Amino acid sequence: MRPFAYERATDPAAAAATARGGAVFLAGGTNLVDLMKLGVARPAALVDVTGLPYDRIEHRPDGSVLIGALVRNSDLAGDRGVRERFPALAQALLSGASGQLRSMATTGGNLLQRTRCLYFQDVTKPCNKRDPGTGCPAIHGAHRDLAVIGTSDACVATQPSDMAVAMAALDAVVHLRPAAGGGRKVPLDDFHLLPGDTPERETVLEPGELITGVELPPPPPGAVMRYRKVRDRWSYAFALVSVAAVAVAGSDGSLREIRLALGGVAPRPWRAREAERALTGRVPTRERLTAAAEAEFATARPLPGNEFKIGLARDLIAAVVLDLMGGDRAAGSNGSNGSNGPVAGPGGGGRG
Repeated sequence: MRPFAYERATDPAAAAATARGGAVFLAGGTNLVDLMKLGVARPAALVDVTGLPYDRIEHRPDGSVLIGALVRNSDLAGDRGVRERFPALAQALLSGASGQLRSMATTGGNLLQRTRCLYFQDVTKPCNKRDPGTGCPAIHGAHRDLAVIGTSDACVATQPSDMAVAMAALDAVVHLRPAAGGGRKVPLDDFHLLPGDTPERETVLEPGELITGVELPPPPPGAVMRYRKVRDRWSYAFALVSVAAVAVAGSDGSLREIRLALGGVAPRPWRAREAERALTGRVPTRERLTAAAEAEFATARPLPGNEFKIGLARDLIAAVVLDLMGGDRAAGSNGSNGSNGPVAGPGGGGRG
């Protein structure tokens, strides 16, 4: 075991000052502790932030919600206001990890969880994300579960969070406290970075900067939403492909507004902007949905073992949107309108 220091933060300023000196924040620890056991993470010190005042869910009169960074995944998934007004988020949370892990994992930690790429987690193998400049053996090795879009020659890893995919479709904004004090807000769509030539830098967080919460704006009037995940087994598995969709129908059956975010296909939660543009204002026929998905993946760079993800994502986008719009019950609808129907059952994958 590698020795490390441990202390509990008494206030945000003290936590930031300690972390700025090279320590790592500890909340639920469901990912960090695993990486420490594997030797991937080797912090000299841990700063326990679970005593800081970021463990509340604040529902606001305008319909927005501020979720503290220390809110446990289980509490967030079970919150009545979240289930009623942001059901895609509850569905995403319940499709991730296990009940025991969700009871420990936090909102901020979920956003910061690291990739489950086999080479990243194996310290006997090279990995640009773990050791910059050593190479990416996944490109010519085991890459079935890895990314097909947003990748680079340096890294093809995926970001594993289910929660973050739903939040991306909900236009979430991450609240941060810089080490020097004050605060700043970053749209979730900009929070995670693509690998480029620096895959070791995964987010916009600066040294000592602390996530304090995530804000969700009010859902659009009349919105229906859903999160659906395809995985190798029903429980405790990461997404091969997942889709979070928020849709508002026009009186003529067209998509007055559509938001789509994808998981399992990219190094960050992937907001499908090209598909959204192709679909907005149009009636979502299966043909149009297929064409929109193909436009989204026009810049994809799949590898031989994961090219199937593009077709899978195309079919899943079509199934979810048609289901929400009531146009394809065979696609797996449970008979609800998607806005407040039953939440997904036992989960797998992403945690925090």
